[in-house]
Parts: sequence; C-alpha cells; structure tokens
Amino acid sequence: MVETAVRSGFGAPSAPAQRNRKARWKDGRLVLGVLLVAVTALAGAKLLSSADDTTTILAAKHELRVGAPLTGDDLTTVRVRFTNGNDSGRYLSADANVKGLVVGRTVGEGEFLPKDAAVPKSDQDRTEMPLSVATGHLPSDTAIGDIVDVWVTPKDEGQSAKPLWSSVRVLQIDSVKGVSGSTARRQVVIALASTDLPRIPAALTAISSGEPTLVRKGS
Repeated sequence: MVETAVRSGFGAPSAPAQRNRKARWKDGRLVLGVLLVAVTALAGAKLLSSADDTTTILAAKHELRVGAPLTGDDLTTVRVRFTNGNDSGRYLSADANVKGLVVGRTVGEGEFLPKDAAVPKSDQDRTEMPLSVATGHLPSDTAIGDIVDVWVTPKDEGQSAKPLWSSVRVLQIDSVKGVSGSTARRQVVIALASTDLPRIPAALTAISSGEPTLVRKGS
C-alpha cells in the first residue's frame, strides 16, 4: 500500500517580505517638523527679549515744590518703554543718587522726574545762558543734567581754542535744527553760577568770532 502524505490547507510559513525602508532621519516630514520647532523657539526667544525692553526711572510720589530737598520718601520707581532713546536721557534713572539735590522746578504727583528738576542747591541761584552750538561741537547724546566745559574755537586758523566756563550744567537742549550735516545747530541752555557771571562779556566777544564747543565731563 502506498501512503500518500495528506496536505492541510495551510502551507509552510513564508518569510516576511523585505521592504526598503528609509531611515527616519531622511523622512522629509520629520526634517520639516524639526525646522518648525527651531524657528518657533528662536521667535519666542526674540519676543521675550524685546518684551522687557524697558527703563526704570524715578517718579514723584506726590507734588514736589521748588527748593524742597529730594529724598527717597518723595520718589518711587516706574518701568517705562521709550520709543526714542533720547527721551530716556531726560529723566533720572532708578539708581541715580539724589542726595544733596533739591527740586529745581515743580514736579506733579506721578510725574517722571526730569534731570533739570533735580539740581544742586547752588543751582537755585543760577543764571541761564543760551548757546547756539554746531552739531559737530558737542557730543551727539548730550542731555539735560550733563556737566560740561565750554570752550570757544576761533574761526580763523592758527588761533588756539579758549576756555569760557568749567563744570557747568546743561539745563535744556533742543533737537537738531537747520540743514543736516555740519551746518545743523542745537540750542543749549547752561547754568552759570555767580562766579561765572564776570566772564560773560569776554565770552560773548569770543563767541562772536568763534564757535562754542561743549566738552562733557563725567557725572
């Protein structure tokens, strides 16, 4: 008798098909996702850095009257975002030392404290002297409250510059006026002490034939 092998309906297990799979790091969607995450992180960091682009300055807790000494009890700090860098230079920063200063002009409650409103006691007896200064004859960022030496530069060649006043305070400075370049000028008001007054006639004579120049000193 011949025995015939009985075959079931199931064949022998076949080997799984081998597929050509790309490495995940080559997947375009994965690369795109990584790039999006990186861009988002950079944008977030930039946003956070610009969100705190503020300056801390002093402000009056209550009305400050002319001649009153300034103390920490009179002031508070506020954080302000200035759209113009020159504006921030007009006010006293939070770390400014107000010891020995008095109120030079009335400051309202809540008002930012301008530099020209916090002056040494001796400045109360000041004389205000206006100067028209060419833009090339003073630091471009000169601000109210800066201490400067005033010189005059003769227009005629061969003559030396002469000092007019030393260590005077800038009370006011206007924006650039006139044609751009060396012909543009700025109106500057300085505070003269009583000891500076005798030099005014000679200073005016020198300025009439020369150019006033401001040299800023460390405050």
